[in-house]
Amino acid sequence: MVMATKTTKTMTCKACDVTCQRFGKHRNGLSRFRCPDCKKTFTEPHSRTLGEMYVPEEKMLMAVQLLLEGNSIRSTQRVTGLDLNTIMKILVLAGQKAEAVMGRYIRNVVVNDVEVDEVWGFIGKKEKRVRPQDDQNLGDCYSFVAIERNTKLVLNVAMGKRDKVTTDIFIEGLRDAIQPGCRFQITSDGFAPYKNSIPDTFGNRVDFAMLIKVYRAAPEGERRYSPAEVQSVEVVPVCGNPDPARICTSIIERSNLSLRVGQRRWTRLMNGFSKKWENHAAAMMLWYAYYNFCRVHKSLRVTPAMEAGITDHVWELRNYFAKSTTQVL
Repeated sequence: MVMATKTTKTMTCKACDVTCQRFGKHRNGLSRFRCPDCKKTFTEPHSRTLGEMYVPEEKMLMAVQLLLEGNSIRSTQRVTGLDLNTIMKILVLAGQKAEAVMGRYIRNVVVNDVEVDEVWGFIGKKEKRVRPQDDQNLGDCYSFVAIERNTKLVLNVAMGKRDKVTTDIFIEGLRDAIQPGCRFQITSDGFAPYKNSIPDTFGNRVDFAMLIKVYRAAPEGERRYSPAEVQSVEVVPVCGNPDPARICTSIIERSNLSLRVGQRRWTRLMNGFSKKWENHAAAMMLWYAYYNFCRVHKSLRVTPAMEAGITDHVWELRNYFAKSTTQVL
């Protein structure tokens, strides 16, 4: 046990009750001290970055910012000089902090128009290459996203296969994010599980319509690199009385583009795809927390969280990495 004095940069060994001598520096730059009597060594008082790491906070923030600006893990390694495994651990811990922030602050939100969509990605290998003996988390992985059209606030995200199970989990999480009793309109694409999941979860307080796009077959040679051409759009009211003028998925699709540009893991035809489920989930949560609280939306001139009245200022990245979410504001 030691006792430290920050002003004099000295430490006292409680066992011997003598002043410790300076004994160089730790590998992370912290001062070391040694008791001249018992020869025990001590490090100056400090808090670990993200609660677990010795990486200096500024270097950690730089790594996270680079990952949020579309850099791959290896390019982040070259810029920061951090070890590859250290960057991966930073990503996972930062994702956990971001998930806690989203879960705490995106609750009881008043909404008017909600759009939902799924963003395709894959983990480890493409779905057609997954074998029965492989980890079933490999292959196609969809990020389900719900966004409020007017405030651009991402209300809920979920990750999994594009099936009914993931859809139900996603919609139940969306219900927890929206203020109870709030009536709103919601628009989805033509994914069939929404037809039952949304009415069953929200009942008669939702006006629900599907916006189904029919794509034309791409000419030979363009299928791999060019986006498919929309041949027609079909609007299908499902329940309630949806306003035709508000049936739209443009905002959520633009948000999907931001995700693909800002996160290397979702960039098409690149080798920066996720190799592990945990890393993919952490990157997704980190991005959407950053999108809600830190990234000023160009058309709003504020962050979505500010527009929704959740906070009154733009958050800095370091706000997510406080020791507890009670210190975020």
